[in-house]
Amino acid sequence: MKHGIPAAEVDRVVAFDERWGGLVLPPAPMYDGGPRIFRPDTPEGTPTGGWWFEAGDQRTAVPFSFMIGPRGEFGIHAERWVPLHASVEAWVESVALAHHAAMWAKQITKVTGEDVDALQLGLYETVPEVEALADGWWRGTDSLIAVYTGEAECFAEPGYRTAVIYSGLDKWGLHG
Repeated sequence: MKHGIPAAEVDRVVAFDERWGGLVLPPAPMYDGGPRIFRPDTPEGTPTGGWWFEAGDQRTAVPFSFMIGPRGEFGIHAERWVPLHASVEAWVESVALAHHAAMWAKQITKVTGEDVDALQLGLYETVPEVEALADGWWRGTDSLIAVYTGEAECFAEPGYRTAVIYSGLDKWGLHG
């Protein structure tokens, strides 16, 4: 607080650390594996007047940081801030769902760039637990689709958009 950080923001970092601090995460399928371990850092003011803080160390050398946004969003920051999911819980759900889907899918297909636009996501039901912002999940009758647009938005590179289609799933594979 002696550095001008509001008490509420210090409390937010403490609450994050008490709940998530030290949690070692499995590799995420995108963002070069995601953060390795949740370990918050000192809050920093955002250009728009809110506060954010680093969520933890990157698993590999990536050109962005994993951040917790002003409203608790989990996202990445480099050239610009891009919230991926509305909460830390939603990021964890997304990573868990990716591992679950990869385990049970009979086929996994990856599409990138303009090919992502060809997916007819309107025919699928959204997966609300991942609280989609830049990244989201959709469920079909025998498939799950993950769409990752965070890096594309962060670096203004539409070709970075990626979708992963997990198909050949039964009821267990779809719902866990």
